[in-house]
Amino acid sequence: MKGLHSSIWFGILLLAVFAFGPGAAWGAEKGSAPLAADLVRDGQPIDLSSERYAELFRELRDQHGFTPEELLRMFAGVSVSRRVLELMDRQHEALPYYKYSPLFITEAVIDEGRRQMQIHQALLERIEQEIAVEREIVVAIWGIESRFGQNRGAFNLFQTLNTMFDAYPRRRDFYRKQLIAYLLLCRDNQIDPHGITGSYGGAFGQTQFIPSSFQDYAVDFDQDGRRDVWNSIPDVLASIANYLHRYDWVFGAPIFRELGGTLKDERLAEAYRKGRNGLIPWQEVRRLQQVNLPMPPEGRDLTVVGLELDGGGMRYVAGYPNLQAITKWNNSNRYAMAVAELAALLNPQRGTAPPAASSPAP
Repeated sequence: MKGLHSSIWFGILLLAVFAFGPGAAWGAEKGSAPLAADLVRDGQPIDLSSERYAELFRELRDQHGFTPEELLRMFAGVSVSRRVLELMDRQHEALPYYKYSPLFITEAVIDEGRRQMQIHQALLERIEQEIAVEREIVVAIWGIESRFGQNRGAFNLFQTLNTMFDAYPRRRDFYRKQLIAYLLLCRDNQIDPHGITGSYGGAFGQTQFIPSSFQDYAVDFDQDGRRDVWNSIPDVLASIANYLHRYDWVFGAPIFRELGGTLKDERLAEAYRKGRNGLIPWQEVRRLQQVNLPMPPEGRDLTVVGLELDGGGMRYVAGYPNLQAITKWNNSNRYAMAVAELAALLNPQRGTAPPAASSPAP
């Protein structure tokens, strides 16, 4: 997942991704298990003599070549951020799409996105030629993730990753891997691990990559010898494109197609309920919904996405493999649709906006 988010934009994205349940933020209800944030105090020193840290240090030393002196220097005085745990503890549910998309798709964002596309036209053309991802998709993700690099998060990343590893058992294994990946990327790129800020979920830079995503997908597109998703616009934009490319993005292929306001068969409804896992052959969608649909690349399966409308009702779309690739970046179909629809507005000349649903020829 990729969060943003400092100052106003941090608050906006938080609302965009989560609609919080009453009373969930500040503690467990009577009789329920305590939340992670209830078990610590802010600034509480982390016990580096614990078995989990002893095992971590052994791996960092034996498998990755960190010296005991380096580890002592890096981890000295590390403490828990209670605020990180409070944000992770919140009970939430996704906002409906009619409330979600306007937080990202605004006139200001569209205007700035088009301006950035003009500024970086030559770079984006090169990315299209070499990585084969459309410029408007790259810029849309850039805008949603960090407001074109303006907002990168205000949480100390080293403290955040240690907080999650030490004090958030449900995701401990995941954040152990992220902490190791983070230390490796800092060493490889000659970065002070205490000097990076990011989101409360551990994402950083203009791309809002988590450390393992940086390892796997960041590229040195300006060829200066380092992968810089903080300050190098070529590396930032090419890394976004590379992520989608690695998940089989197909240049010029459909992203989604409209299916109408109702689903005409239970098999389509079942695919919708399964979300990203509800794959269904495109011919079946075409036949059951009685709409014309172009063939996906390699005849791959589609998903069925439902988007809530203001005032009630639903808008259903067929999610093509390119939309599915965006959900590998962020596993929300709402996020993927916001990217796709913002991209269509950034570059309407491309013709990426899909036509309305129509009945198939007899």
